[in-house]
Amino acid sequence: MINSQPRPGYTLPVFACAAAVAALRWLKHGYEPISAVPVDLINPDETVEIPIEEVAGLKAGSALAITRSDPGDNLDLTRNTPVWALVEWQGDQHRQGEEEEGERIAIFGGEGIGRHGAGGTPAIYAYAGQLLRKNLERELDRDEKIAVTIIMPHGRQLATRTSNEAFGIVEGLSLLGTTGISEPLSAPGQLDAYCEDVRKKAGQFDCLVFCIGENGLDLAQKMGVHPDQLVKTANWLGPMLVEAGMQRVKSILLFGYHGKLLKLAGGIFHTHHHLADARLEILTAHACSQGVPMPALQRIFACPTADEALNLLRELDEATGSNWVSQVYGAIAEKIDLRARDYIHTHTGTSVTVGSVLFDRRRKIIVTSDAVAGLLPEVRSPAASPLF
Repeated sequence: MINSQPRPGYTLPVFACAAAVAALRWLKHGYEPISAVPVDLINPDETVEIPIEEVAGLKAGSALAITRSDPGDNLDLTRNTPVWALVEWQGDQHRQGEEEEGERIAIFGGEGIGRHGAGGTPAIYAYAGQLLRKNLERELDRDEKIAVTIIMPHGRQLATRTSNEAFGIVEGLSLLGTTGISEPLSAPGQLDAYCEDVRKKAGQFDCLVFCIGENGLDLAQKMGVHPDQLVKTANWLGPMLVEAGMQRVKSILLFGYHGKLLKLAGGIFHTHHHLADARLEILTAHACSQGVPMPALQRIFACPTADEALNLLRELDEATGSNWVSQVYGAIAEKIDLRARDYIHTHTGTSVTVGSVLFDRRRKIIVTSDAVAGLLPEVRSPAASPLF
């Protein structure tokens, strides 16, 4: 009998933790083979075995272990990417860095781990830090101290395919998340939970703010959006828009990174790049409709990313005094609103006002659609400064 249920996996912090535990065990116990280590996930409250690919000593007092990311049946670009952990005994040469001197477990971000701005602190968030400390502390004797450096050799390259830079994270990937379980995007339970959030909030507010990911949610709050009106959609914008229509929500503010939201202008309502990625085609088509010269259109179409295409338009504006960014992205934003409204009406028969806010990798607003001005008073937190 074929099992049709999608297989869950684990988040990046779990693999970073497993590699660190393996390296520490090698330091303490020498040449014993290590094929797997237990990791207490904390959230959820369970312990799992994580395979270890390699572990070896380096110079005296240090060891390196390697594992590989396994997100389960999830469309995740980190699948099978190696995660390294270097563990070193701390002594008189304790390093000054991200942790205070005297910490039993000092955690550092190495190559491929993102940073909060160039030269900033590593993007190792609370859950990852908690996971590492809890699992490593049980391996340490009372007087032992270690320094742990997490390394993702392909992290810098993989980060170019994410929207990390839109949220101030550069040079690599984040150890982000609040749980050890990586639920597959196709898992019905995850979408059901998001839809339940819409149903709950639709009973409290006429206007909701849709954000694709955790970083968007955080940025929206920092810009003054009332947190109770925020809804995470992941890449399921289509089903979430339909749910909002079925719940008789009157208006929706789509708040997101341009490389994701512009897909809606092309009628793509599941935004994961593994399923559909026509960003350059959509951007080129709208640029053509606004009269961008052919040589520039050809260069836009040949760009490897939407961000490079946006920067190309900005350079053209600066060089010629034109206003192509505003014109092209203004047309895209209006098309997003139209497509989203039509999508909701087609599937539910209801009319919902939709506004769109698109920002770039530097957290700068590129454009807001015409409908946004009327929606801002409905989503502003009472204690917040003006939104934009």
